[in-house]
Amino acid sequence: MLMDDANALADKLRDSDEYKTYCEKKARAYGNPSTAALLDEFFSLRKRLQADALTGETDELAQKKLQKLGELLQFDRDAAEFLLAEYRLNDLLGGIYRVLARAVGFDLGE
Repeated sequence: MLMDDANALADKLRDSDEYKTYCEKKARAYGNPSTAALLDEFFSLRKRLQADALTGETDELAQKKLQKLGELLQFDRDAAEFLLAEYRLNDLLGGIYRVLARAVGFDLGE
């Protein structure tokens, strides 16, 4: 029963404006090979730095590179719109997670 509700929520997420916009903006941004390469590098580096943060490691050079990549991507309209759409979808998913966590008394340390 609970998994049926989770699947129904997943269907609603796929029908949400946030998800549809994300898919549209992603397709547009990844339609340009040079933008796609920059985005791939940005996401790979971001993921690595997030993993490092969990272990307490810091790589200042990589952090600066990520910042420079982010700044460069902001000058590309399609990339900037995609990153904004990704942020909005992630914000929606985070809100859903916070609601679920509160329902079971899970402390997120907010």
